[in-house]
Amino acid sequence: MKLISKSKYLIGLQCPLHLWTTFHEPDKLPEVDVETQKRFDEGHEVGEMAKKLFPGGIDLPVDDFLGNIQLTKASLQEGKPLFEPGFLTEDKLFSRGDILVPNGDSWDIIEVKSGTKVKDINVHDVSFQKHVYEKCGLKIKKCYLMHINNEYIRKGEIEAKKLLVKEDITSKVDEIYSKVPERISEMKGIIDDPIKPSNKIGVHCSNPYDCPLVDDCWSFLPSNHVFQLYRGKSKAFKLVENGIYSLKDIPFEFKLNDKQGIQKDCDASGSVYVDKSRLKHFLKTITYPAYYLDFETFQTAIPKFSGSKPYQQIPFQYSLHVVSSFGVEPEHYSFLYSGKGDPREEFASSLKKVLGSSGTIVVYNQTFEISRLRELGLFLPSYSSWVEGIVSRVVDLWVPFRNFSYYNPIQKGSASIKKVLPALTGKDYSHLGISDGVSASIEFYNMAYKSGKDVREDLLKYCCLDTLSMVWIVEKLGGLV
Repeated sequence: MKLISKSKYLIGLQCPLHLWTTFHEPDKLPEVDVETQKRFDEGHEVGEMAKKLFPGGIDLPVDDFLGNIQLTKASLQEGKPLFEPGFLTEDKLFSRGDILVPNGDSWDIIEVKSGTKVKDINVHDVSFQKHVYEKCGLKIKKCYLMHINNEYIRKGEIEAKKLLVKEDITSKVDEIYSKVPERISEMKGIIDDPIKPSNKIGVHCSNPYDCPLVDDCWSFLPSNHVFQLYRGKSKAFKLVENGIYSLKDIPFEFKLNDKQGIQKDCDASGSVYVDKSRLKHFLKTITYPAYYLDFETFQTAIPKFSGSKPYQQIPFQYSLHVVSSFGVEPEHYSFLYSGKGDPREEFASSLKKVLGSSGTIVVYNQTFEISRLRELGLFLPSYSSWVEGIVSRVVDLWVPFRNFSYYNPIQKGSASIKKVLPALTGKDYSHLGISDGVSASIEFYNMAYKSGKDVREDLLKYCCLDTLSMVWIVEKLGGLV
């Protein structure tokens, strides 16, 4: 009989095919990507922080599987909090929890997560733990989820009691607890079956996590498929249920909104949609000199600096292309933090020197940049009035593409700059060492604070292309009207 761990149980809840593949075709599962690894690492850091709230607790080693189980059993007699205790049942169910706390003749489960609220998957996680612990003879009294308090602001050293919130989820666990044995039985049937389960796609493919088998399971879809409908995932599922996979095959009577209708028509005809009147109106909102601006940021679950919150975006880099008048060769400025501390004041000081006092500041998706600027103003009060002056000059280049004033089938339903750039110019990011914001964030953080590899050149090239792309896009739009 194969062992079902807590992680396997959660996989089985989300996708039977993923569970089956884990046991029968593990080579088909990709290696953990850098974003997922970062999430794992942060979860471990938050777990270590939580241990500080239980002085005198016993930290059980996790490297030795059987040793952990044996030491857990022996340590139960100590009557102290146990960190990362492991339990194995006779029918091969295994669970290693975060913290077990004695409560009279019973125990309380405390599961620690780096999220900011209780999620359904967390309740299922704890319900499996409770099932395993009780099969091993423990009596569980209360169940808690300890998670990040996203309103916490660091002031000096981290205060674990304020950073972490302990939420009672006993009643939520009790609601689903009786179903755990049945679910385990179903999973054992899947694991023992030599025949692979069907791979019916659905919302479960990305909920609660992105499934690593998505590329395989969704490979039956054509290149221009219905899931590319702009903000139309629920409609796409209905279409697939009725055997309609391609955008061009969507029936005339199927209700689409105006943007989705433009998308379908362009895909069917292979043509580009241009609303010259709306584009002309947008271009008139840009006054010169124009400042094309982009930020890069990083975030951490545990706030790294005083005056910051959990998961707050900390700017460490900008690129700025300044165009004195339409069509003129731009002048480039950039900043990339090179220290080991808080980059925000240097970032703000550098940016203030190169953003003139008049002219439009062009960004792509203004909500992000404006939010970061206002956070800088709160953190650095001497910059607050300057920040509000900057915000009043911002124009969002995302608007004409979000509104479908321009649409090219090459975009595949996306208004992101990564899709708009090749649609308008034929250029893209594929030649870069770093080609997306998530990678830029992680690579910078590893370089600056974890002695990772030097990626400064790649970061500078990536951020530079973000703002140069905006210059090119505006020039192309000007040529269309």
